[in-house]
Amino acid sequence: MKYSSCTGEPRERQVFDIQRKIVAHMTSESWQKIPHVAYVYEPDVSKFFQEFRSMNSDGSRTQKITFNTLMLRTIVEGLKAAPSMNSHLEFNPFFVTGEFDIYDNIDITMPYMLPSGEMMTINLRNCENRSLDNLTDYIAQIGRKVEKTNMSEAMYSVSLEKSLLELKDLKIPSLLGRLFGAKVGRNRIRLLKGQEKKDYYKIPESERITKEDLRPGTITVSNIGSLDKNQTGLVSLLEIIPPQCVAIGIGAVMDAPGVVTDEDSTKRVDVVKKLPITIAFDHRALDFDAIIPFMRRLDEIFADPSVIRSW
Repeated sequence: MKYSSCTGEPRERQVFDIQRKIVAHMTSESWQKIPHVAYVYEPDVSKFFQEFRSMNSDGSRTQKITFNTLMLRTIVEGLKAAPSMNSHLEFNPFFVTGEFDIYDNIDITMPYMLPSGEMMTINLRNCENRSLDNLTDYIAQIGRKVEKTNMSEAMYSVSLEKSLLELKDLKIPSLLGRLFGAKVGRNRIRLLKGQEKKDYYKIPESERITKEDLRPGTITVSNIGSLDKNQTGLVSLLEIIPPQCVAIGIGAVMDAPGVVTDEDSTKRVDVVKKLPITIAFDHRALDFDAIIPFMRRLDEIFADPSVIRSW
């Protein structure tokens, strides 16, 4: 029996399902192993937001573009200017040796809300080559696949793959603990059985989420602002999922006081639209100078947003 200083009985007890298990494991590993550094970048996106609205209303595109998709595409441009942010780290704390791989392919791990209301991360692959329309179609395709997916089955395949890697690396205690937790007690994972399982795996992999869609990408981008467009806060803490070196958190566009420069170079205070963007990086691999080209490229896009029409 657990000791608690609280009086009375809890209203309810929620047992971790496989989605919660994976999130708990990954985030615990993140904060235990990675020395995080976070920087909050708050650009003026007034012109950018106006261009976004105009682009969707003037009939210049064949389909509507969401602000989330536009920001993902903008992040891609920033990463092309700061390639070391799009990297994975291998570090041995015992020997204090490390190396990190910088990738040309930009595979964005993006939190996605499931039909149950829970969140799971999806890997959007090869975003470096995708136009705005293609990225829109890709995200819509992910949504259709989620509807046909048993997420416990899909996430278990990822967990099993990670367990096999730990076996290969001789991480036996961690592996045994995960297997015990998956098979015993109230926290055991409940998977499909019998005919239900056979029917599920008859669905082509192209039409459902597989472990390929759930593997970590090269970087994580979380658009918290898309969950509540009226919130006025910012992300102060953001976990980096190893072996990734960077995580980016996007807030909501909000009205805020800002300094505006008129055509005659006169400066005045006015209401502008700000977008808080938090950049967390692994200080073992990167220093502050690594993120400066990223912010400068975004500054260029926000100052002259007409470029988004060519994406």
